[in-house]
This record gives sequence, C-alpha cells and structure tokens, in this order.
Amino acid sequence: MDWEQLLSLKRQGDQTKRIRKEQDENRLGFEVDYDRIIFSSEFRSLQDKTQVIPLSDSDFVHTRLTHSLEVSVVGRSLGRKVGSKILLKYPHLKEIHGYQSNDFGAIVASASLAHDIGNPPFGHSGEKSIGQYFKKGNGTKYATELTKKEYQDLCDYEGNANGFKILTQSRIGREGGLRLSYATLGAFVKYPKESLPIKPTNNVSDKKFGVFQSEVSVFNDVFNELGLIDNNSKFRHPLAFLVEAADDICYTIIDFEDGINLGLIEEEFALEYLINLVRDSINIDKYNSLTNKQDRVSYLRALAINTLINEVVEIFITNEEEILKGNFNSSLLDKSKFSAQINDIIKLSVSNIYQSKEVIEKEISGYNIINKLLDTFIISLNNYEEGTESSYDKLILHLLPNHINLKGSNLYDRLIGVCHFISSMSDSQAVTMYKKITGHQF
Repeated sequence: MDWEQLLSLKRQGDQTKRIRKEQDENRLGFEVDYDRIIFSSEFRSLQDKTQVIPLSDSDFVHTRLTHSLEVSVVGRSLGRKVGSKILLKYPHLKEIHGYQSNDFGAIVASASLAHDIGNPPFGHSGEKSIGQYFKKGNGTKYATELTKKEYQDLCDYEGNANGFKILTQSRIGREGGLRLSYATLGAFVKYPKESLPIKPTNNVSDKKFGVFQSEVSVFNDVFNELGLIDNNSKFRHPLAFLVEAADDICYTIIDFEDGINLGLIEEEFALEYLINLVRDSINIDKYNSLTNKQDRVSYLRALAINTLINEVVEIFITNEEEILKGNFNSSLLDKSKFSAQINDIIKLSVSNIYQSKEVIEKEISGYNIINKLLDTFIISLNNYEEGTESSYDKLILHLLPNHINLKGSNLYDRLIGVCHFISSMSDSQAVTMYKKITGHQF
C-alpha cells in the first residue's frame, strides 16, 4: 500500500484526477465528505436509533447519532495525531503533494461519522431479526431462488454493508450516492469482503462482511483505486483501523458511563475500573470537589478517552509498516496495555446493560416489529410482480417512499431493497409503521 494512493480524492463519476495541491484550502474535499454525511437524511435518522437501550425515555442514554458524533470527534483526534507522524516519516506527502495532518483527521472523522449509518432500528438486535427472518422465518423459501451469495447477504444481514450501500448507491437526483472521496469510503469499510466465502480466521477484518452483492462493482472500483487489492485479496485501508479504534473507545467507555448514570452499574465501579487508565492524569482534588455523580463520571471518562487516544496513536505508528503490508490482523485496542481493563469494562456492561431486563424486553418487541414489516412489504411486492396483488397490497406499496422504486426489480433487489427500506427507519418510525399495518393506530 502507498499513502499517496490511499489518500485518493476520487469520487464516483469523476472523469479527471483530483490533485491535493489544487484543493480549495477553505473547503477541502475530505471536509466536504463530513458535510455531506451530516446533512444526509440517513444520518439524521440516527437521532432516534438505539445505541444501548431501545426506545429509552432517559436523557442519559446515547442514541446512534450522539454516539456517531462522539466517535467522529475521537476519530478526528486519532487521524490528526497519526497524520502528523506519517508526514514526518514520509515528508514528500506534504512537500510534493500538499497533504496536511488535517486531511487524515477529516478522513477518519468522516468515516467515523458514518460508521453506524446503515444500522437498522433497535440496535444490533435489528440486524439479527432481519437475518433470522431469512434463516428461520418466512424468508427461508427464497434460498433456492437466489445465488448463494445473495441469500447469505440476507441471512447475515450487515449494517456495515448497508452503510456502504447508503453512501454509494445511485438514485434519481443522487447519482453515486453521497459521492464521498474514495479515501473516506475506504476508511469506512471495516470488513473488506463479501458475505461468502465464510472463512473463520483470527483476522479482525474477516469478522463480518462489508458489501452486498448489489454494490460489489463500486466496492471493487474503490479498492482498486486505493491499491487495496492484491491477487483477488482485499485489505483494510490503514485508516479503517483508526475508525474502529474510535468506535471501540467510545462504546467501551461511554456505554459504561451510560450504565452508571442509569443506575445499572454502581458508581463505585467507575474509579475502580478506570483507575489504571486515569492514574497518570487524574487530579484527585478536582475529582473530590465534584458534587454530583454525572460530573465525576464525566471527568473520569474524558481522562480515560484521552489516555486511549494517545496509546492508539503509538500502537498504529509502531505497526504502520505491517499495516501497509496487510499483515496487521487485530484491532489496535487488542494491542493495548489496558486490554484487561477494557475487557473487564465490556463484561460488566454486557451483564448489567446489554442483558438488562429493559433491553431484552424491548429487543423482543423489535424482533416482532421487524418480522411483521418484512413479511408485509415483501409479500405485497412479490404479489405485484406476479400480477396477483390485492387492494391491500396496493395500499401497502403506497407506503414506500418515492425514491425507493422496487417495482419491476429482480427478486434479490426486491428483498435487499425492503431490508434497506426498513433499516432506514428510526426506532419510532418502525413502531409507528407497525401500528399502522396491524391496525393499532388509526
């Protein structure tokens, strides 16, 4: 891999090469990526999507939107710090091509901002419920009508792949999707592979998949442009490791903070579990002067995140050459000297937050809602294509937004399109749609 190639400003549909030195310094291409994401309707819907607890009424709980904004802030810091060190190591990137440390920051911030943009309603249970519909539910009948890869896309439905679809798919008036730079798209992709073949490995990049069959063509174009393909193998963009680290830092520390503020985890655990991360930076007098729980936990959270940011930068730079060779197979935080503390925090969060009664009860509701929405729209679309649609089917199809035109499409495009449509809903929109369809809201 080569950094100049990895920092490509190319966008879908470009006919000429974009040169970094020719960029308007007041509105850089990588910063335009950030703007396009944050103004998109898909990003706005994250304000009402689950991060930890579905459909929570508490002001303490993070949504996907607040989580994504925080991840982008951490990602920007990681990118800038790494960028400064990369430019010192490879001075020609700055002296000849004009790249700045802020370019790295903007790429990682943009990819981080979008990292959850493809997630369905109700958190990760939303992904699972879509997959279960095709593995165990009424969707099993399509197994023999699709290619193996198409069917696997549905059985292991992935928010990451749906995110790439959102960022790149064309529709009337929005050719090329959001038309982000290929550098940002590359940094966005944590799992540079299709749903098949499934190859269980210890490589973190093989943990899930990152593209549906419907976007394979543009996916390959991005990876070719960035120099991330070798002998049909695809590699992670180096900056994708920083996006992953920003997400890992935020969900580990901030979900833990949410659990404490919600009373699901005792406050005394905050200092106990975070002490090793904040030992060198904490001001005990300041900590003891804080009079309420939220301020105390917030202070510890800020110090812990800063510690992890600095450590991740050092881990990245230490392993930069192996990363460029495609030989680095773990997440950056897996190499952290605080990995034991991080794992302890995650275990506590799993038992006290993610598996709490409130979360489980709402995830059960989410399963039923998504199952009903899938069944209703898929049946109505298939009936339309077969010419057997009922008056009810026609009414259901009127609920599809104008920009989602699945009539006349092949079976796979219809199925993945319905999943994409439902994934675009916020938690509340999915509940409202369910109530309308089932007659509970009139």
